Amino acid sequence: MADIDFSGRSVLVVGGSSGIGNGIARSFLQRGATVHVWGTRPSAADYASEPGSDLAGLHYACVDASDAAAVAAAGHELEQLDVLVLCQGTVIYRRGEFEMAGFEKVVSVNLNSMMACALRFQPQLARAKGSLILISSTAAYRTTLGNPAYNASKAALLGLTRSLAHAWIGDGIRVNGVAPGLVDTKLTKVTMDNPDRREWAMSMIPAKRVGTPEDIAGAVLFLASPLAGYVIGQTIVVDGGAAL
Repeated sequence: MADIDFSGRSVLVVGGSSGIGNGIARSFLQRGATVHVWGTRPSAADYASEPGSDLAGLHYACVDASDAAAVAAAGHELEQLDVLVLCQGTVIYRRGEFEMAGFEKVVSVNLNSMMACALRFQPQLARAKGSLILISSTAAYRTTLGNPAYNASKAALLGLTRSLAHAWIGDGIRVNGVAPGLVDTKLTKVTMDNPDRREWAMSMIPAKRVGTPEDIAGAVLFLASPLAGYVIGQTIVVDGGAAL
């Protein structure tokens, strides 16, 4: 339908090199957008063997989003930017987030880098009367055993989404978020590759299946489209009903 046609639009997906971010990037590409993605490896070729990564047709740049100076110096080719999707994220298992170095690393990627990227492209989004979408997690609404930094940073994104939405709607920028539930990506392998943990997780999902990057992309496309023109400061949970 016409409202989901992004022809002539420019999109940047930070963290779009694999997983959920790549699914989002490809969904915009399939609907006519010019799509840029930022990742952490030196070149697109370095993702060739990465499961869940397809960079064909996407414009790739290596940018460490957790480095505010690197973010500020990047993206000069994006004078036109209609949609910014911030999907970068990390987690440290084996109680690594109970060490300050691990805690700070996760918060730097999952929260601080979101603000750095939002600030970097605020002028472009204002000119385009564009859309900013922050990818959080259903972990924002519950305890995540063993991952205090992941839990805290994802919860903080709910507040950041609301705050930026209120601050920037006067500039014509709509800010919203999406909170995925369990999606089969490299960040969830600790659950997906463990039969007992996977069975327990599946028992909590009324839809009786794990989410896909395309499931999350559907909500992002909606929020970026004119169909969501009056949706401001909201975070949509996409979890197959697990929150129920």
